[in-house]
Amino acid sequence: MKHYQILIIGGGTAGITIAAQLKRKDSTLQIAIIEPSSKHYYQPAWTLVGAGAFDFKDTERNEADYIPKGVDWIQDKATGIDPDLNQVSTANSGNFGYDYLIPVPGLVMAPELLPGLTEALDKGVVCSNYTDPEHTWEVLKNFRGGNAVFTQPTTPIKCGGAPQKIMYMAEEYFRKSGVRAKTNVLFATPGTVIFGVPEFAKTLNKIIHERNIIFKPFYAPVKIDAEKQEIYFQYSKPGESNCTIMEGNPLGEEIIGATEIKVHYDMLHLAPPQMAPKFIQESKVSIQEGPGKGWIDVDIHSMQHKRYPNIFSIGDVANLPTAKTGAAIRKQAPVLVENLLKMIQSGKIGQKSYNGYSSCPIVTGYSKMLLCEFKYDNVKDSDPLISTFVDTTKEQYSMWLLKKYGLPFMYWNLMLRGKA
Repeated sequence: MKHYQILIIGGGTAGITIAAQLKRKDSTLQIAIIEPSSKHYYQPAWTLVGAGAFDFKDTERNEADYIPKGVDWIQDKATGIDPDLNQVSTANSGNFGYDYLIPVPGLVMAPELLPGLTEALDKGVVCSNYTDPEHTWEVLKNFRGGNAVFTQPTTPIKCGGAPQKIMYMAEEYFRKSGVRAKTNVLFATPGTVIFGVPEFAKTLNKIIHERNIIFKPFYAPVKIDAEKQEIYFQYSKPGESNCTIMEGNPLGEEIIGATEIKVHYDMLHLAPPQMAPKFIQESKVSIQEGPGKGWIDVDIHSMQHKRYPNIFSIGDVANLPTAKTGAAIRKQAPVLVENLLKMIQSGKIGQKSYNGYSSCPIVTGYSKMLLCEFKYDNVKDSDPLISTFVDTTKEQYSMWLLKKYGLPFMYWNLMLRGKA
């Protein structure tokens, strides 16, 4: 059985960034990355692909070009972790031993958790930027009016703002293509507010109001009927045992029973339910019961596993009370790297601490963006340098340029190289 000093599961944003930073700080480290995919995607641009503002092929690169020099690439799928034996099993390459493990495989799409979605997804008028953004763009171009429904599931998802970004861009596109007057744009979310950070929510609420977008909080999608083009929502407002329909009922909503609502859609965009990969859920590294079940059990400041001190994790699969974004990984990775290196050198974990920083660049149209930056407890945490020049609580053209050109450049050339 091959043994590594540091074994990383996952060659996505987190895995590559961590490996690159570790190698930059200590080139003698013996590191391997387990990653089956030969392609690496810059997923934040998929929002723009779905709106016809970015070319899909520009989001794809070869994984081999980003595996840091001196790091072994095990091109295989991890299938199990035994933290008591310090071993990882793979589909085809046998078992691997480790001194330190960094499981960062990201999360997986789980459309099967929403009845009817597996049959409907990426076909006809049902689309998702999470799975096939090019299909989203086809749906937008072919849309001729009616109910344009945008929604998200009750599970945690990567980039919590993405389901509404495409909605703003679609609404602008409908105006350009002349169908807006005969269209209802609906944003339905199981959440309680449009955005968790009050300073940014204020701006987004104003945009929704000015652009006549119908916003429905407490709407949790529970079922899709692709044949009839209907989606069912459970009205989940605490303390309310029945729901009412808005005056005039522009959407043609139907109440089924006390708390279920049926809406016809002429196009439907949604984030599928998402979960940790099965091998993570089935391993002792995940939380076994209660809140956070199935996600990796790490300390929210040090990134160290709460029960296995030689395991560290960040990113989408870690149980951290912040948004699952690449921006969060950019701040989490240096914390993990420093704390792990100190542990290798001295046997004691380092003191570096993560404050929950994440950012959600919310594109609100084809040339405008709101850069929402925040930390734990939904506290606004805007970059002091950017804030000197721009009011980040307002839509900005400069932030749109950052999203379209600046962030992809930074991702490929700095972040994945361990420089940012």
